[in-house]
Amino acid sequence: RPNSPEPRRHQVCTQKERCAMSKKTEAVKENTALKLGLQAKEGELVLAVCHIYASFNDTFVHVTDPSGRETISKVTGGMKVKADRDEASPYAAMLAAQDVAAKCKELGIGGLHIKMRATGGNRTKTPGPGAQSALRALARAGLKIGRIEDVTPIPSDSTRRASGRRGRRL
Repeated sequence: RPNSPEPRRHQVCTQKERCAMSKKTEAVKENTALKLGLQAKEGELVLAVCHIYASFNDTFVHVTDPSGRETISKVTGGMKVKADRDEASPYAAMLAAQDVAAKCKELGIGGLHIKMRATGGNRTKTPGPGAQSALRALARAGLKIGRIEDVTPIPSDSTRRASGRRGRRL
C-alpha cells in the first residue's frame, strides 16, 4: 500500500546511512572510559564496610559497599595457605587482609568500617585467632579505619548446646 495516508512504521535506511550511524556509535563508545569501582570526586575519602568473620577453622575478610549489597573483594585464610590446619592462623588472616587492602586501594577506597564476627549462636562468642591480625594488616596497609563493631550473633534463647547435661569433660 504505497499510496495509503498512514505514516510508515518502520524506517528504511540506505546502506550509506546505516554505515554512518554505526560509525557514530563507535565514536561514542570510544569516548566513554570504563571506570570500575565507586565513583567519587578527587581527594574525597571513599568508605566501604569490611566484614571480618573469624572462626576457629577459617578467617573471612569480605569488603562490601556501605549498603552491604555489592561485594568489592572477598578473601579467606584458606585461599592463602596450603594446609587445612593453617586456615585460621593469624598469618593466613594477615595475607588475606593484605590482598583485600590492595584491591581496595586499586579501586580508590581509602577507609573502612569494620564489622567483626565470631561464630556465635549456641557456639563460641570468642573471635578466632585471625581476627586481630586481619584488622592490624588492614590498618598497616594504609587504609583508614572508621568504626569497629562486633556483630557476633547472640541468642536471646537458643537450641540445646552440643555436649550433654554435664558439659564437655576435659
